[in-house]
Amino acid sequence: MAQDFRLPDLGEGLPEAELVQWLVAEGDTVALNQTIAEVETAKAVVELPSPHAGTVTKLHAAAGDVITVGSVLISFDTGEADAAAPAAAAPQAAMAAAAAPQPAATPAQGSAQTQPDGETTAAEPNLVGYGAAPRNGDRPKRRARSAGKRAVASDTAVLEAAPHDAIQFGDIADRPIERPRSTPPVRKLAKQLGVDLALVEATGATGIITRADVEAYAARVGAAGASAVATPAAARPELSEDRVTHTPIRGVRRATAEAMVRSAFTAPHVTTFLTVDVTATSELLASLKADRSLQDHRIGILAVAAKAVCLSLARHPELNSRWDDDAGEIVEHHYVNLGIAAATGRGLVVPNIPDAHELTLVELADAIRSLAETARAGKTTPADMRGGTFSITNVGVFGVDAGTPIINPGEAGILALGAVRRQPWEHRGEIALRDVMTLALSFDHRLVDGEQGSRFLAEIADILREPGRAMLLR
Repeated sequence: MAQDFRLPDLGEGLPEAELVQWLVAEGDTVALNQTIAEVETAKAVVELPSPHAGTVTKLHAAAGDVITVGSVLISFDTGEADAAAPAAAAPQAAMAAAAAPQPAATPAQGSAQTQPDGETTAAEPNLVGYGAAPRNGDRPKRRARSAGKRAVASDTAVLEAAPHDAIQFGDIADRPIERPRSTPPVRKLAKQLGVDLALVEATGATGIITRADVEAYAARVGAAGASAVATPAAARPELSEDRVTHTPIRGVRRATAEAMVRSAFTAPHVTTFLTVDVTATSELLASLKADRSLQDHRIGILAVAAKAVCLSLARHPELNSRWDDDAGEIVEHHYVNLGIAAATGRGLVVPNIPDAHELTLVELADAIRSLAETARAGKTTPADMRGGTFSITNVGVFGVDAGTPIINPGEAGILALGAVRRQPWEHRGEIALRDVMTLALSFDHRLVDGEQGSRFLAEIADILREPGRAMLLR
């Protein structure tokens, strides 16, 4: 029995994904739930399990292809039909319904639909993993500029790096325009075709401009091929292929860039620095390392700093809050989901440790180790990176003394740890060799005043200077 498997919605409502690699080939026999491919969204690399047991008859895409949700990805021959066939066919039927074109106005999920003859029928339910539920067909209204005002030229490089919901501004007296909703590949295609996305109307129920919308518009106005955005490398000897390397901006790298631009141009960043003597913490870590009962745990300066952050956030809730522009309010968190910045081959990711404030020092060290190993293996999921309330980045592992970290979007602050260096330092009225490191705290000045940020950083420094002080905190 022939079965097609279509690319499902991977849980983020993203309309497409890039095929990283196939883990099976045509003619292979696969088992149910065997991993058949890896795909990369703008959030993370995701493994796709096989929904069928049988033989692979056709692979419908190659590594590097960008595939839209609902497109056929792979075909199987499951052999003779059996009792499980109807059950397996059900989600595929739901997928076909979800992928089919929707009318301009779609009722809310689960609501009834009125037919031309006046009768009502129940809407098809959205099945998790088989297509995103259609949204209300009414597209968000854009706000127009005031009549007669002259638009100021925008920084196109910033706009290209900005997320799809970035705001573009004209004169000071102008009202802002909401950037058309699309995805990075679609914006790239529009640029190549010389199409202004503000003039393109989305045909789907979600209100997101797709490749088909851009191509159809270009065909109507004859824009395709009318404006080449770059001269081919072959025509420019100084930029020939043997002198440069072209790497597509996509996946985790693009998502990171968009998040950083959104943060830098939304939250007013302030960074404060403090250099601290951490000799006592170094001695504590050395004693823990020598403890045989803790040999299976790697407790380092990052774990101690994480514990210090969790303790200090309880007394400085401004650093553990979120600015909600839509609701016009400040949301204060009474828990700590601690983000740990991790460098990977695909770019920077910031997964978080849920309820880190409830963990002991040893448990924090284990959680950080597990998080880092998962990130380096490229297995960090979108869920791992959602809901963070504060973050730490350890630039000291690269031999760097300090930096100005960019706040993770949706958070109020981020702490950067510099390298621990043995150097001359004043200690008890004398000069001695001590372990010294620099802390850098960036915070959102809408949420945190300079005094609050400085007191928070000073308290973390006090704990690292004298870790026994943590015993006095609650």
